[in-house]
Amino acid sequence: MRIHYLTHVPFEKLGAIEPWLASNGARITATRLYHGEELPDPDDLDALIVMGGPMSADDEHRYPWLADEKRFIRACIDRGHKVLGICLGAQLIARALGARVHKNPDKEIGFFPVQSTELGRQHPLGSLFNDAPAVFHWHGDTFEIPDGALHLARSWGCEHQAFSYGENVLALQFHLEMGEDNARTLCQECATDLSPGPWTQSATEILSMPQVFTANQRLLSVLLGRFFDIGSI
Repeated sequence: MRIHYLTHVPFEKLGAIEPWLASNGARITATRLYHGEELPDPDDLDALIVMGGPMSADDEHRYPWLADEKRFIRACIDRGHKVLGICLGAQLIARALGARVHKNPDKEIGFFPVQSTELGRQHPLGSLFNDAPAVFHWHGDTFEIPDGALHLARSWGCEHQAFSYGENVLALQFHLEMGEDNARTLCQECATDLSPGPWTQSATEILSMPQVFTANQRLLSVLLGRFFDIGSI
């Protein structure tokens, strides 16, 4: 199982995804786009994970590699590879599939519930959010649902939280992979995002809930087990 991931800044990596993949025998490689590393041949991997970052999906004037990255994501999708996107990664998948990415009405930062949509309640991945678990958010942009995709989850602060596309693509606006240490670093590196808003918690609030990080990582394990159907990769 050859898993490749794309990372846009040094402080957003696989988090709790990495030990799960390692325990399931995956061979993990990465492209650090912020270092100008080259993308691999899409035929040399079985699955792709696209991580988050503070830039916007269409910031190609500042980050020219975003154009190549979106083409690479689309090539992986077209080959039937499993493709998982988180936060910015989800927005890049949406753009690669022709959907719009734009500012959300409000930033969403901290722990807030996500709820399954009506379609999501019957979906093996969307149904994981039937009980409206609190998950970790850190985003100012949002995506539209691409044509042919299924809208799986929403939140009070952001209508489009998750979608699937076919059997092989999953986009999540939120972070299940982060632990307390990851979040502390994010609070330091992106402190200017923590301005007051209806869906913004303070760093103190975020870091006072270690039990929710743990619950998120348990949910992540179930989600990965369903998404990465190891027998099909």
